[in-house]
Parts: sequence; structure tokens; C-alpha cells
Amino acid sequence: MSITFQDLGVADDLVRLLDSQGITSPFAIQLMTIPDGLAGRDVCGKAQTGSGKTLAFSLPLVEHSTREDDGVPTALVLTPTRELANQIYEVVEPLAAVRNVRPIAVYGGTNMDKQIETINKGIEIIIATPGRLIDLIDRGAIDVTRIQRVVVDEADRMADMGFLPQVEWVLRHIKADHQTMLYSATLDGAVDTVVQRHLTDPVFHQVEQNEVTVDEMGHRFLMVHHMDKAKVTAAIIKGSNRTIVFTRTKRMADRLESDLEREGVDVGAIHGDLRQSQREASLSKFSAGKIKALVATDVAARGIHVDEVDVVVHYDPPEDHKTYLHRSGRTARAGQSGTAVTLLMWDEELTVKHLQRRLGMNMPMIEVFSNDPRLADLQAWIASERDGAPVS
Repeated sequence: MSITFQDLGVADDLVRLLDSQGITSPFAIQLMTIPDGLAGRDVCGKAQTGSGKTLAFSLPLVEHSTREDDGVPTALVLTPTRELANQIYEVVEPLAAVRNVRPIAVYGGTNMDKQIETINKGIEIIIATPGRLIDLIDRGAIDVTRIQRVVVDEADRMADMGFLPQVEWVLRHIKADHQTMLYSATLDGAVDTVVQRHLTDPVFHQVEQNEVTVDEMGHRFLMVHHMDKAKVTAAIIKGSNRTIVFTRTKRMADRLESDLEREGVDVGAIHGDLRQSQREASLSKFSAGKIKALVATDVAARGIHVDEVDVVVHYDPPEDHKTYLHRSGRTARAGQSGTAVTLLMWDEELTVKHLQRRLGMNMPMIEVFSNDPRLADLQAWIASERDGAPVS
């Protein structure tokens, strides 16, 4: 008989909410960390994004939160990006509503005065990016001295983005004895320093993750022209079964979705500015094979788990080799091999060469146009090369 959330110690009212959302079986990271989180232990969880860790820390956070008469917050989640802050808020908010506690997500690029107005009405749980939180603390708008529970989410990404000094600044300003839960895909280097300094006798949990390697998939680096880029992408999608296309920004995801629809491609988009229901609808259609392609930003795609994706297109070249592997790994699931295609323009050649060096690759950058017949069957193109045919 499978273990339930109730077996882990989650209270009945929260279990009922999870049931109503169709969430009945805990993921591995939830099985491991929820009991310790509920017991008030400092927790260090090593798990990839998409492993279910948001719920793993949200349940203990809400379980121990009570509505405060003076509205001074007692729980804090630190996360690197506004997209992640919004995603966490979407998980926390319905749980918090059950307990009549008030969460808020605060991040840069939004109206600070409106955020301060909401905070002044009383908040128990803050979900924040480090920079915006420090701005609010400096203004005297948020008091973190009485925080009793802290989550540091995506600590490895915080390190990559240079945010760990800000995270430590915030942690030093918490005066009350508090529980700290830290989640990260890696626990070495600067992340380990944070663990050593700010967690007390932490319990460590690790979800085994098979890292995708470069050798598990085929690769293509295609030089394209700006006016032809969307058409090249459409040609690749039409010749494939399921394709995920990655863009760097939400605006580009929307624009590309429109461009591909004009090219006759059935496509959906997933990014942080879309409502949860819109994202779920696109993902459901994609999983069911009703649309052939999904256009996604990096953060929004982190929760996507769909097998039989045969092609990943890096419409915008990834910023680093880790992102390349995370994106491309979508096509090497469940023992399948697939193809990762990076599109680049003339001024991105040096960036892509540097990326290849970090990946231990040295592959040609082949100029193509959207009428190139090889785009209709990428796997055959790669196979012919392995059999000794010329690359271009």
C-alpha cells in the first residue's frame, strides 16, 4: 500500500485540499523531507527542479504558520526569480487559505508601493527574491526579525546568479530562533558555505537524479537568418513527433507562438505571465499529442515531464552549459534518445563556440534555410553522418 500525505504527518485539512487538487501520492523528495520539516528540523534537500520540492517545503511552512494579530511575518521563502516566486505563491496560497494565513510574493519589476500597502495590512508568509526583499527591509516596510521558518529555494541558481551574499545578508537579519530548509540541485562550493553557516544540525536528503549526458542525444548547431528563423523552427517541428522550443524571454515565447501558428504549426506556450490554467491546458494538449510543439521559457519548463519528446530546439542559445543540458534532457527521457538543435545567428557564433567547449564538444555550425530537406528528418541526417556521409 502506498504512503499518503497523512502518513507523513500532514494535517487532515491540508490533505483534503491536496485531494481536491488531485494530489494524493507524495513524490520522493516529499516522502523524505516533509516529516523532518514538520518536526521543525533544519532540512537540506538535494533535488532537481520539477521533483516536487515546492510542496515539500510549503506544507511544513503552512502547517506551522498562524495568523498574527500584528501582521508581522513569521515565514520566509527566498527564491531567485519572479517566475519561481509566482510558482511558489500558486502552491502556497490555497494551502494558506485553509489556515486563514496571508502570503505575498514580492519581486523586482513591480510596483513597490502596492506591495508595501499589502504588507501593511498584515502578512504571515513572504515569498521573495533577495534584492526586492532587501529593498523592503531597508525601507522599513518588512520586519524579518521574528521570522521562525526560512526556505532557501534553488540555492545553486542563487549562486549562479550571484545572489548568495544577499541571501546571507537576509539570514543574518533574522533575530529569532528559526528553522531553515534549503533546497538545491547541488550542495557544493558556495551553497555548502551557506549550509555550514546558517543551518543547525541539518538532516540531509537526496533524490537520485540520472544526469543527462551529451552522448545520450544527437546535436545540431544551425546558423540561421533572422527573417527565416521561425520558418526553420516550423520545418523542424513538422518533421518531428513532439518538440519543445526554448526561448529566453516570455515576450519571445509569445511572439514565436504566433509566428509558428502562421506557419501552420499546432503549438502552445508556457511561461510565467500566463495563468496556471492556460499553462496546464497547453501542457495537457502537448502530452496528449493534440499539439506538436510547446514553446517555453527555462523557468516555466522546469515542471514539464513528458516522455517521447524527440526534438528540443534552443531557439535562443542557452546562457550556459548547465542550461543546455537541462533543456536538452527533455528529449532523453525514459531511455529514449533524441535530438537537440541550437539555432544561432552570425553574431552568436563565439557564444556558441564557448558553450560547446564547456560541453566538451566541437561541432560544425551549419548554415541552413527553411527549405532545406534535411530539416524534415533530423535523426536521418545525424544517422547519415555517422555512416560517413558529409555533414553539409
